[in-house]
Amino acid sequence: MKVEDLRNSAWMLNDRLRYLAKRGDILSEEYEGRVREIIKRVKERGDRAVIDYTLEFDGVELTPESMEITYEEMESAYEEIDDDVREALEIAEDRIRTFHEKQLENSFFKEEEGALLGQKVVPLERVGIYVPGGKAAYPSTVLMNAIPAVVAGVKEIIMVSPKPNIYTLAAAYIAGIDRVFQIGGAQAVAALAFGTQTVPKVDKIVGPGNIYVALAKKLLFGVVDIDMIAGPSEILVIADDTANPTWVAADLLSQAEHDELAAAILITPSEKLARKVSDEIRRLLSVLHRRDIAKTSVERFGTIFLVEDTYHACEVANHIAPEHLEVITQDPFELLPYIKHAGAIFLGKYATEPLGDYILGPNHTLPTGGTARFFSPLGVYDFVKRSSVIYVSREAFDRLADLAYFLANAEGLEAHGLAVKVRLEE
Repeated sequence: MKVEDLRNSAWMLNDRLRYLAKRGDILSEEYEGRVREIIKRVKERGDRAVIDYTLEFDGVELTPESMEITYEEMESAYEEIDDDVREALEIAEDRIRTFHEKQLENSFFKEEEGALLGQKVVPLERVGIYVPGGKAAYPSTVLMNAIPAVVAGVKEIIMVSPKPNIYTLAAAYIAGIDRVFQIGGAQAVAALAFGTQTVPKVDKIVGPGNIYVALAKKLLFGVVDIDMIAGPSEILVIADDTANPTWVAADLLSQAEHDELAAAILITPSEKLARKVSDEIRRLLSVLHRRDIAKTSVERFGTIFLVEDTYHACEVANHIAPEHLEVITQDPFELLPYIKHAGAIFLGKYATEPLGDYILGPNHTLPTGGTARFFSPLGVYDFVKRSSVIYVSREAFDRLADLAYFLANAEGLEAHGLAVKVRLEE
């Protein structure tokens, strides 16, 4: 882990901090050209391009007929998985559903002296969810992406995932997903956005993925709606000298093992803790099965920042705006008011990030790369849209018409004023 000292007034100018803050831009520059090419070919060639890219990137030969996983295959996967895993997935499904039901939004109407003003909330018709595959299987991501859509009342949910394994398919069955396609990467995102001969076009695409997936979603926004830019994972831990260095190191590695492009960051006022955590990361890396991935991540983006105190740590964390933020200090709730920008905030030494990934209930699809400054976790609100509803009686029109007419004239929009005037003259 690289150690940087931010205990000075010019800490925001630190090169390492600026490098991490611009991490998304750095990765975009490296991969954007390739992603644009993939999108263009899928738009032009449909299934053929998706099949070709699946063979190139995933080493899987598909035909239009074999792209889709059948419902019977999902049901069979559910029946074949270990009993303890099935029970864990079903309990997770229930907890995730219960949490997200609190986010349901209702239509509303307000009467106002002859006018009826309101908002109608309706679910989206068809959405696509992206579930990563390849390097690891993510049944938890299936639940996190699909359940809010189900709660919202989405009519049809389409899932794409490269090389989905038995647990991913079982989770799709539990979540109630309608159709599953065994495709991934930017080509799968483009297929959902444009539609192909086999893959249906959707209204919105949600879910995390690697840099190819994140860039494809970003570039296709407008052709289709997206939830957020959810790219390579990241974790930031604020810790003081009361923290257990082994626990902190393990939490940092829990995200580093996701992807070589993941970022693991510790911010602490304790030089002693910094040294111990660095030592523990080296020790724990040696016993991980995914040590090569985690080691590359730590070497490229892993950083320990030394700060003046835990309040300064919050200031630095807000500057980075991480996906996952753990607070492992003597009194974590004391720092909560000072934390403004984070996808998910984990308070206390037992609130380890993996609990949030799997079983607690809040969504684990979170904004990355500093976008937590303006994006929120995936939720039911991502799967609905709103329409304004307006009724105006003659009495309400007479009361408000002159005001609208004056404003139309002020803006120089003659036809706007005319639409009001012809009614006034009736």
